[in-house]
Amino acid sequence: MWLSTSNEELPARDQLPFWSELVSRELAPLSLTCAQGAVDFPAWASVLDLGSVRVAAFSSPPAHLRRTWADIRQSDPGTYQLTFVSGSPLWISQRRQDSGLVFGDMVLFDLSQPFEGEVPDQGRNTEVVIVQLPNDGLPFPVNRVRQLLARPLSARTGMGAILARFVTSLNAYGPDCDPGELDRLGTVALDLAAAGLAQHLGAYEELPADTRRQAMLSRVNAFIDHNLGDPELTPADIAAHHHISLRSLHSLFRQQGETVAASIRRRRLERCHADLLDPRLRRRPISAVAARWGLLRPADFSRAFRAAYGVSPRELRRTVPHGTPAAGRSARNDK
Repeated sequence: MWLSTSNEELPARDQLPFWSELVSRELAPLSLTCAQGAVDFPAWASVLDLGSVRVAAFSSPPAHLRRTWADIRQSDPGTYQLTFVSGSPLWISQRRQDSGLVFGDMVLFDLSQPFEGEVPDQGRNTEVVIVQLPNDGLPFPVNRVRQLLARPLSARTGMGAILARFVTSLNAYGPDCDPGELDRLGTVALDLAAAGLAQHLGAYEELPADTRRQAMLSRVNAFIDHNLGDPELTPADIAAHHHISLRSLHSLFRQQGETVAASIRRRRLERCHADLLDPRLRRRPISAVAARWGLLRPADFSRAFRAAYGVSPRELRRTVPHGTPAAGRSARNDK
């Protein structure tokens, strides 16, 4: 279900051939070349299977990629590649469309069509997280999806930001999930990708009801996470912000097996738990830790914390080793 590998321990002359073979095997056959005169090519990758969806993270030196019709005849996995770009910018060209340099955003390309791409040598590694989506898994005709190929797609606001955050978190935390959870995450990833692409196509209302529901739930969850520190955050406020009824909001959360209020409380307690275990915050009063996450009543906080974790906040903090003097200074500066 999860592959993690690196070529850094290989002799320099073997690093690029190893990496080229890996990319061709895990994505699709293509040619990969690096800057002229370069000897070594240290890189790493991780690939996570989510049923019909795969998430792959790659970090490597600047390189040029090319996939031809001959490569496609050799193997056509029938997938789109939705790629979140960090590290160095990259460009993709496909079907006479050119993305220009993309950085901090996403770009879509189709492995069933030839393409060319490159990361100009700017002294930093290519760092991408790719979501491989089945061509027949998106609820749009092929010709409409092709309008988005090799175009920069925003990952900074709205559904694009939610999708990018979800994708990068999958790469970080997905390996800890069991197979059943991974399949469910694959379904969520496909729904979010469809919703994100639909916004660029002006086709959001054409999405299946389940896809729109999952997209709304992801938007709501992101809003809650962003506003946990607001003690006035209520289900009514959340519903109003997203222009849905309170009844619709509660219906969304029934899918998650908890009420809206319980979800807010759980997340706040989780943030407090993490802060109380952080040596850098050892000198911060427990009441201030709770207030940071919207919990203003110390007695209520202590009671809820003990119910959730079996210990009081003070007892948990006693388990934290004393930090270094530098950590203590950092904590004081955070006050």
